Amino acid sequence: MPNHVTDVTDPGTSLPGSVMPAPRHGPTLRKLRRAGVPALAMTPFFLYTILGLGIPTITVVDLAFRTSSGKFTLANLHAATTGVYRLGFENSIKMAVLTSVIPGILGVILAYAIQTGRSGVMRRLVATASGVLANFGGVNLTFMFLAAYGSQGTITLWLHAIGINPYSHGLRLQTFWGVSFVYMYFQIPLMVLVITPALSGLRPSWREAAQNMGASSWRYWRHVGIPVLLPSILGGMLLLFGSSFAAYATAEALTGGIIALAPIQIGDLVNGNVISGQQNLGYAIGFGMLVVLAVTMILYGLVRRRASKWLR
Repeated sequence: MPNHVTDVTDPGTSLPGSVMPAPRHGPTLRKLRRAGVPALAMTPFFLYTILGLGIPTITVVDLAFRTSSGKFTLANLHAATTGVYRLGFENSIKMAVLTSVIPGILGVILAYAIQTGRSGVMRRLVATASGVLANFGGVNLTFMFLAAYGSQGTITLWLHAIGINPYSHGLRLQTFWGVSFVYMYFQIPLMVLVITPALSGLRPSWREAAQNMGASSWRYWRHVGIPVLLPSILGGMLLLFGSSFAAYATAEALTGGIIALAPIQIGDLVNGNVISGQQNLGYAIGFGMLVVLAVTMILYGLVRRRASKWLR
């Protein structure tokens, strides 16, 4: 009797004896797992961004166009761009430009001096100190400067002892120039932190190649060093601009609100310190600041994109 072999035929094939392969879920699950773990790890960041930035921003934009009774209006924006509130924007922008250009230049010089030094301990010390000082502000910073440069400050008394009275030459910490001087305390360390990676991206081989071709040090910096660093320097100054433009605690503690600055005016209006019931005008000023900061960050992103190719 002949042996009969039972053929198991795949419905989609004509080959006898073939068995339908089991579906492979392993690779798919691994891909989903690999994609899901980073997304899960980023969940706290997304929640923080939504709760700490997204919802407050939407709220400010919405209330900037409403009256105290909730009706839509453009009067708040008109008031925020006229009179003393316009002066507040002008002073804030002027101070932000001043405290971004000067600390930007000084920060680049300091960072380059430290980066080209032979002491690794000094580089680490400056990097650590810059990280701390860049985030030091508010009442503590105000007290420190008043203790040093106030009318009875330590340095002021030292100058008096040698016959120099800085207050007779116009020194006042409670003025526009005084606040700008105090802002430079944390702006210079911030620039050092921002520009140091760009300085590290200057490869020694570029300078050696320029010297081998007979280029002087000035020509190297003119045609190689400065063009490479310029996008990073501009990006750092834009970052300093945003930091100074939005600063509030230091100026408020130092001047008591006597200088017209947009952040101080927002605090006065929201707290009802000027005219009661004008909180929506404060939101309108905040909306104007958001626009300025948004433009600043867009420009910062553009210059950082250009600078990033030299840091790879």
